[in-house]
Amino acid sequence: MPSRRECANAIRALSMDAVQKANSGHPGAPMGMADIAEVLWRDYLKHNPNNPEFADRDRFVLSNGHGSMLIYSLLHLTGYDLGIEDLKQFRQMGSRTPGHPEYGYTPGVETTTGPLGQGIANAVGFAIAEKVLAAQFNRDGHKIVDHYTYAFMGDGCMMEGISHEVCSLAGTLGLGKLIAFYDDNGISIDGEVEGWFSDDTPKRFEAYGWQVIRNVDGHDAEEIKIAIETARKSEQPTLICCKTIIGFGSPNKQGKEDCHGAALGHDEIALTRAALEWNHGPFEIPADIYAQWDAKQAGAAVEAEWDQRFAAYAAAYPELASELKRRMAGELPADFSEKAAAYITEVAVKGETIASRKASQNTLNAFGPLLPEFLGGSADLAGSNLTLWKGCKGVSAEDASGNYMYYGVREFGMSAIMNGIALHGGFVPYGATFLIFMEYARNAVRMSALMKKRVLYVFTHDSIGLGEDGPTHQPVEQLTSLRSTPNLDTWRPADAVESAVAWKYAIERNDGPSALIFSRQNLPHQGREVAQLNDIARGGYVLKDCAGEPELILIATGSEVGLAVEAYDKLTAQGKNVRVVSMPCTSVFDAQDAGYKQSVLPVQVGARIAIEAAHADFWYKYVGLEGQVIGMTTFGESAPAPALFEHFGFTVENILETAAEMLEG
Repeated sequence: MPSRRECANAIRALSMDAVQKANSGHPGAPMGMADIAEVLWRDYLKHNPNNPEFADRDRFVLSNGHGSMLIYSLLHLTGYDLGIEDLKQFRQMGSRTPGHPEYGYTPGVETTTGPLGQGIANAVGFAIAEKVLAAQFNRDGHKIVDHYTYAFMGDGCMMEGISHEVCSLAGTLGLGKLIAFYDDNGISIDGEVEGWFSDDTPKRFEAYGWQVIRNVDGHDAEEIKIAIETARKSEQPTLICCKTIIGFGSPNKQGKEDCHGAALGHDEIALTRAALEWNHGPFEIPADIYAQWDAKQAGAAVEAEWDQRFAAYAAAYPELASELKRRMAGELPADFSEKAAAYITEVAVKGETIASRKASQNTLNAFGPLLPEFLGGSADLAGSNLTLWKGCKGVSAEDASGNYMYYGVREFGMSAIMNGIALHGGFVPYGATFLIFMEYARNAVRMSALMKKRVLYVFTHDSIGLGEDGPTHQPVEQLTSLRSTPNLDTWRPADAVESAVAWKYAIERNDGPSALIFSRQNLPHQGREVAQLNDIARGGYVLKDCAGEPELILIATGSEVGLAVEAYDKLTAQGKNVRVVSMPCTSVFDAQDAGYKQSVLPVQVGARIAIEAAHADFWYKYVGLEGQVIGMTTFGESAPAPALFEHFGFTVENILETAAEMLEG
């Protein structure tokens, strides 16, 4: 029977062979962490290669995702649908083994872990989701939500600031089923890390409230087993600090940065094979080693046992069981769409002039009771973002059965945690901050879009209209940044009606995230016919129109729609044929058919003015080079909002002057 070390060496061999064939990649981390992975995956990890979506599986996250051949080797060896030919196509076009683990490409990969630190943040999200779901659904004698989240981390994850944000919160929440392994090999791309990373990492995590297991020999299976056993008994998250040798087995490159991010080379691979006593060719794994790794039979048994327990649970609690299945499948309640549409009609009839952030909160009060899967939150701005609704209950270490997260001042951490929550399943997460602080969260927002997950970002205080806080807090370029992100829908509603439509659309969308942009200041209600009400969900629509073909089109979003309508009234009184187009979501509008887009923005009408108190350049795609944009080309200033709007030209008078110049020219 093959030894543990021989089983681990299979990971080392596959990793160095795949990186060499691609002549690109990172062999050092997989070779260094192979012994840890062997113990975890063969002795503890609850999973089923036959069904990567098994609901109560443990979640495994490779936060140091550059070592992707580690997880690909593990998935291949344990029996997932990832063949040896897939490993040979490592980092090649169209392969299922991309350079970093990518969610949706490879069966068994739980999350995309390219940017360092976000993997551990996702893992915290997984662990939060497990704890909250267990608190909401488990009953005495029926522990049907009961799994661990394991994460591998490197020095880079530790150095990235996001690890502080999320690991601090993990300790506060008592996430006892989160176990992280720190690959403490002392090497990063530039060499020995002691020159730029001298933190006492164990003390840091102890200060967060983690259990820390120090100085584990990452190449000693028994020490690793003892550490895991200890970790699994803790009510707090655990950090297992493993001393390892990067590139373990390579006679000339182990322990050095040379093996971190480059192929070992054919000669060194030959020497490594000899040193490891691995007498097999490239990509060749002996049958007896495959047999030791194969987890298909054990995985099927684990899932079958859970199925029996779930059947007993369903017999005792049929409604809860049905609800859990619905939520884990990502399906919304059957009556949500109808009830949400009825609420939108109600808002349209009511016709309130309120800030869109308040309209957002009103919508949450209407939609929240319909959506038990909501898991909301804010980065310490609930009173400003207005994300708390009447049915909110905070999640805490002592009682995790709530539906609202107090994330603290952790915008980046919040956003990456929400990605983990969405990936876990069972929840529709939303989280909020000021639009300007989207910058702190930017990379996690990008990951939501890349992974096509339903994550709802609420960004309030959406323009220079927030006023006296000044240019540091006034977003200018952020809307353009969000709108230019593929697969992200960015909504900037003009009033309470558009706000409700934006929420409904974002909740019902199941193939990507949405950013909902709301104002601090009050926005006037806009009257609409039924057809117009329906067209809001098309991203852009004709709000005000003239008889016949317009000679001028005003395009606006958010707080500037009211200005455009005021200008429309005056221009119409002057006998001008003017149209106002409200465009709350440009990406949704862009996805409409050509006929609809022509009906809203006819190509033959070249006189167009876009009005938005944000970066001007974005709007030229809609107004053309001959059109005009009333927008921001500088940062803002500190002053009351009305003074700022006048100073920067967001006035009816400026729109009228611009229109006159266009029409007379």
